[in-house]
Amino acid sequence: MTVFIASLFLPKTVHFTLPGTPPRGSLSEKKHPSSDKRPAAADREPSLFQPQVNITPPITPTEERKLGDPFSNEDGLRIQLPPLETKAPGLRAPADRSSPTWGGRLDQPMSRANSPPPPSLANASRHIQQKAQELGRQGITQPRSLVRSDSHDRVFAHANWKIVSADQGNGGLRNAADAAAREGKLGDYTWVGTLGMPTDALQGTQQMQDIEDRLATEQDMLTVFCSDKDFDGHYSHFCKQILWPVFHYQIPDNPKSKAYEDHSWKYYVNVNQAFADKIVKNWKRGDTIWVHDYHLLLVPGMVRKKLPDAKIGFFLHVAFPSSEVFRCLAVRKELLEGMLGANLIGFQIHEYTRHFLQTCSRLLSAEATPDGLQLEDRFVDVVNLPIGIDPVSLTEHRKEAEVKKWMDIMRERYAGKKLIVARDKLDHVRGVRQKLLSYELFLNMNPEWRDNIVLIQVALSTSEKSELDATVSDIVTRVNSSWANLAYQPVVYLKQDIDYAQYLALLSIADALMITSQREGMNLTSHEYLYCQDGAISDNKHGSLILSEFTGTSSLFGGNELSVNPWDYKACAVAIKKALEMGDEEKERRWTKLYEAVNHHTGSHWFSEFMLRLDRVYVEQHRRDQTSVPRLSMHTLIQQYKRTERRLFILDYEGTLVSWGPVNQIIPVSPQRTLDVLNELLLDPANTIYVMSGRRPEELDRLFRQIPNLGLIAENGCFLKDCGSSTWTEMADSDQIRSWKESVKNIMTYYLERTPGAAIEDRRCSLIFHYKSADDYESASRQASDCASHINDACEEQRVHAIPLDGCVVVEPIDWTKSTAAQKIFEDLKAHLAPDEKHSSPVDFLMVVGDGREDEKVFKWANALGEEAAVKEVVTVSLGNRNTEATATLTQGVSGVLMALQKLAQAA
Repeated sequence: MTVFIASLFLPKTVHFTLPGTPPRGSLSEKKHPSSDKRPAAADREPSLFQPQVNITPPITPTEERKLGDPFSNEDGLRIQLPPLETKAPGLRAPADRSSPTWGGRLDQPMSRANSPPPPSLANASRHIQQKAQELGRQGITQPRSLVRSDSHDRVFAHANWKIVSADQGNGGLRNAADAAAREGKLGDYTWVGTLGMPTDALQGTQQMQDIEDRLATEQDMLTVFCSDKDFDGHYSHFCKQILWPVFHYQIPDNPKSKAYEDHSWKYYVNVNQAFADKIVKNWKRGDTIWVHDYHLLLVPGMVRKKLPDAKIGFFLHVAFPSSEVFRCLAVRKELLEGMLGANLIGFQIHEYTRHFLQTCSRLLSAEATPDGLQLEDRFVDVVNLPIGIDPVSLTEHRKEAEVKKWMDIMRERYAGKKLIVARDKLDHVRGVRQKLLSYELFLNMNPEWRDNIVLIQVALSTSEKSELDATVSDIVTRVNSSWANLAYQPVVYLKQDIDYAQYLALLSIADALMITSQREGMNLTSHEYLYCQDGAISDNKHGSLILSEFTGTSSLFGGNELSVNPWDYKACAVAIKKALEMGDEEKERRWTKLYEAVNHHTGSHWFSEFMLRLDRVYVEQHRRDQTSVPRLSMHTLIQQYKRTERRLFILDYEGTLVSWGPVNQIIPVSPQRTLDVLNELLLDPANTIYVMSGRRPEELDRLFRQIPNLGLIAENGCFLKDCGSSTWTEMADSDQIRSWKESVKNIMTYYLERTPGAAIEDRRCSLIFHYKSADDYESASRQASDCASHINDACEEQRVHAIPLDGCVVVEPIDWTKSTAAQKIFEDLKAHLAPDEKHSSPVDFLMVVGDGREDEKVFKWANALGEEAAVKEVVTVSLGNRNTEATATLTQGVSGVLMALQKLAQAA
């Protein structure tokens, strides 16, 4: 059995050696043509300590010198290459994160795509000309995508090539997969993804086929080839200009935005379809498919259409926004339905899981439960499971001599000073501006720390020039000009990545790490920092962690970090002071707790736990599928009935014992046949029968007044009437009911005023918003979805939930259900046993029959009694078309139920 890991980028890519061009990374390439001159600035190894003429370090590489790489690493951080590969010839230096324009690298083809889309799609050619002229004025070579020639394609079609480790993609995922495989938790697995480079130049050539075959046979990787135009529209435009901002609470539709959803959506669909087709073509029964991140939201649904029985998981590595933000997307339903093609959907933390469930409930009118989403035909499990780092790999890297060398250099350079370190992508989401302003405020408020503290900010440039660059540079200049001298510089600002050994050395000697992201899915830099502070090779400082409360990681650390709101500059400044002045005992106590969390939430644990859950929910969902649940066997049922002596029947009313009568309509009397069958079954004193319903107690009394020995459950478990009793027991807490009803009714009234023709029904333990008779049903349906979402958001702590149903929204308590009433019945029967029978079961035959959502909990409760052998014979029967917890189905509906009960009565 194979696990397909589908991610946008493969862990491997291809580098070409062109005729007359030295291998990538060779000495002749790195040197300036004139050997007695130093290498050009762009070709030097990035370093924290390049010679400086001015106090403020040079901002290199400058934004004008590069146009950005759409294939750059997803989180802006470099993928770790294996130690032996980082020095191999033909590889780009591992620190070179800022490659030129997509396809502008000498060792890979250039793109045929024109990017970005013009401000006016009708004036594409004029825009390209203007762009070329603008670049020419700045002294920049035109993007090679504008000057591509057929000769270029022919060169790459016949050039020598090699497979090398890719330095773009999801490093956390790759490390987790490697760790799981190393620890024996992952067997056969195959990556599915793109090469991370333009491939139009290779289309139709033997080169492309050879590359695909080599990756498949030697690396267990399936290559997805899509046109340069499709990939550029998918990644550079839809993913980066629409999905990424929305998932991080930044609506892209603003006056400065260049996002064209209608333009790029079709490319997003094309790339997702290419992934789905590749998976479907190679899938075999028993294989597992695991799709990753927001680039491939449609893939689960696309695969599900072709492979209805496939085991599919999906994990979103970034944040998932609230429904108010997500609903701004024009293609919101398509994206949600694509994700819901999976059996199991995973998020980093509970907050994102809750947002997703609320969004699906609001936009798709799906029933959200704590475990997932109940769709019309199946159930989708939803979990939160935070990813982590690979401590084993990190430990090996920390042992390298290069790390120790840089630690010694930095100890000498910053002797006697406290170091705050930071490493972020330079975009609005990462909060670099907020961090620098907070640091400036700290220096203003605490003059005694001047000359004794240094902030080292590594800022990885984004692919677009923005006002943020200039703003950050201005702040750095202002801080340094205010307090710097010949021997001291309060901010070391590098707008480039640093070598991985320098990065580890920096984390090891830091006194604090400061992360001020405005919104971030996880942030594993904090995990690496805490691990590097363990004293193994560091100075055993147990440094402090200043962490934004808006990162996913913040929810894991239990307040042992110094949590900050990035927009509260004063609080951030106070946190910096506390981090620097904290006592050793408190630092060690905090760090120990944080270190335990990091060691628990490792990448390997995340990977294996998700796979185990996917296996479990797949089996469970398959068991509950209507097509997998067997029909009720009357022969077997009668045999079970005959060999038992104490029997309990719990039967639903609407849709099970009667085929008509909506709950909000009055039924004058139950059909005579239903009453006759129940009376006949009760003639046997070994039988106990309870009928459960969503109706009020007084309605059930009227409907079943001809059957005095019948037990009743009213309002879905809030009221219980024992067999032979004339009084009702209120199961629910009346004070709690009154409390939440007042809040919920105010919310319902708000939506009622906006939905002509709708009505509110007030029952003793529930409220129902009816809109089936509304003047405008479609508008009413949207209002009802909003109403349910609003109630679930506002009243979660009051232990109630709103459930969208056909034509209504039911709001009922979570703590009192049909299953809690069934449990009470079972316990009461056990309490009436004779003293010598207390250890036996009160019944040896239990039959539950129902057709609705609220009956599923009773099925689950009854099945658990059977599995625990608490009841000898358990039969659960569903009449509905939904997937079910029941162990059998009846296709004849109400008549089938009455016929089955009648045969049991006659069998005695």
